[in-house]
Parts: sequence; C-alpha cells; structure tokens
Amino acid sequence: MDKYVCLEHVELALDEVVDETEEYPILEEVNSEKTVTCEYCDQPATYLVSSKK
Repeated sequence: MDKYVCLEHVELALDEVVDETEEYPILEEVNSEKTVTCEYCDQPATYLVSSKK
C-alpha cells in the first residue's frame, strides 16, 4: 500500500495505513524529481507513506 501525500495530509495517511495493515508505516520523503500529487488534494506530494515491503 502506497500513499503519496502532502504535509497537510501525512497524519491522515499514516493513520489509514496503520488501520488497514496493522503494521507500523514507512515514511519517506518524495524525491523532488517526481511530479506526484497528494491523494487527498491537488498539492504536490511531500511524502510517501507505505506499508512494509
């Protein structure tokens, strides 16, 4: 499970990953070379929140 999110929605994404996977999520800063938008709004994504790989 991967969620690209902006700074405003990072806490929401962390909570959702924990609720769905019951595991501690991985938080990574998005590389500035990528042009990815937040899954909750149209702002550029700052973080990738994911479950264990």
